[in-house]
Amino acid sequence: MLFEGLAGKLQETFKKLKGKGKLTEKDVEAALREVRLALLEADVNFKVVKNFISQIRERCIGQEVLGSLTPAQQVIKIVNEELTALMGKTTSKINLNPGEITVIMMVGLQGSGKTTTAAKLAKYLSKENLSPLMVAADVYRPAAIDQIKYLGEQLDMPVFSLGQKDPVDIVRESLKEASSQNYNVVIIDTAGRLHVNQELMEELQRIKEAAVPSEILLVVDSMTGQDAVNVAESFHEQLGLTGVVLTKLDGDTRGGAALSVNAVTGCPIKFVGMGEKLDALEPFHPERMASRILGMGDVLSLIEKAQTNIDQEKAKALEEKIRTQQFTFDDFLDQLQQVKSMGPLDQIMDMMPGMGGMNKKMKNMSVDEKQLGQVEAIIKSMTREERCTPEVINSSRRKRIAMGSGTKVQDVNRLLKQFDQMKKMMKQLTKMEKGKKKGKKPFPFFPK
Repeated sequence: MLFEGLAGKLQETFKKLKGKGKLTEKDVEAALREVRLALLEADVNFKVVKNFISQIRERCIGQEVLGSLTPAQQVIKIVNEELTALMGKTTSKINLNPGEITVIMMVGLQGSGKTTTAAKLAKYLSKENLSPLMVAADVYRPAAIDQIKYLGEQLDMPVFSLGQKDPVDIVRESLKEASSQNYNVVIIDTAGRLHVNQELMEELQRIKEAAVPSEILLVVDSMTGQDAVNVAESFHEQLGLTGVVLTKLDGDTRGGAALSVNAVTGCPIKFVGMGEKLDALEPFHPERMASRILGMGDVLSLIEKAQTNIDQEKAKALEEKIRTQQFTFDDFLDQLQQVKSMGPLDQIMDMMPGMGGMNKKMKNMSVDEKQLGQVEAIIKSMTREERCTPEVINSSRRKRIAMGSGTKVQDVNRLLKQFDQMKKMMKQLTKMEKGKKKGKKPFPFFPK
């Protein structure tokens, strides 16, 4: 779950408020005290917390909340709006130069995930019908050039490299290459250091002068908390950043960087890294992130993920199969694989309204990921006949399937039972749908 500690404490605080009918100033002050502590524990900048609480108090102590018919809901609404404003109000997109080459400089400290993020960004932009060229301008870190070349091969994307030459010369030559080969985006992977120093900044300034970038994106590890904000301040003062990319947001991050960096530097967060895969880079939506932190879900992102990863033609075919009651294990396996392609289950659940806090109760979501793999193995161990007509699976077949999938007969039995129950449920839903179309009530036992 994103910002699990912070989100859990905020949601618990507002749950207490909902349990009260009317709210007094004392109730609001007690809630704000808990919010303040939660933010400070999440490593949010002290000044940011102070201003944030002050603005919420100003809006909450008055007729807007205390005189409202639903005071608790009003408090949550205000906190949601202020959280959104804190993280940048609106989504900030990449500044593109139509008809010209768009140059993007990736900067940051070593270990922040800068090179991998450059590759992720190249993949993201290629999906937007752009032609990116990655540039290996980090000539100091051992294997940095090999790493970006390897990532380029994985993505089937071009990488420009001149080996250990002067980074400024490499950048100049890369722009000529982009122009001659019709690449419209150049992504420069610059060198990092273990800490901010003058030598690093001077080199980056020379690259900036040579490349005249549209974007200078600072890549920061969100798990470093308040330190990430300090790094952002240093880079912004000397280079004039246009945006920030937060990596490892799916990890055990407290949230301090995401909630502080925009307020302290004025630089928008443009992207967030949500995993190790090369497609795990998402545009940052402040209003959606605020909703997820408060346990209100993120339905829009969930829909976008579904549209990207789920085959629409297959979805239509599946709907028809459900209507005609021809749903098989092959269809079930296909759906399972499409859901898995949407990303880790805990991230998907985070996006469902009211489900964010469920991850704690489910103890360990990785168990469920393993169970999905187990189900997949069982289905793949069935013959084509068994997938289409599970009724033929007798005791000897169950033993063979269990042995072939590395599971127990009880696991196979459980899956067969669940599949049978699911088919019965689909049959009932189909009957209900038909009843509605004929103008009948779906259940005849409803009172007239």
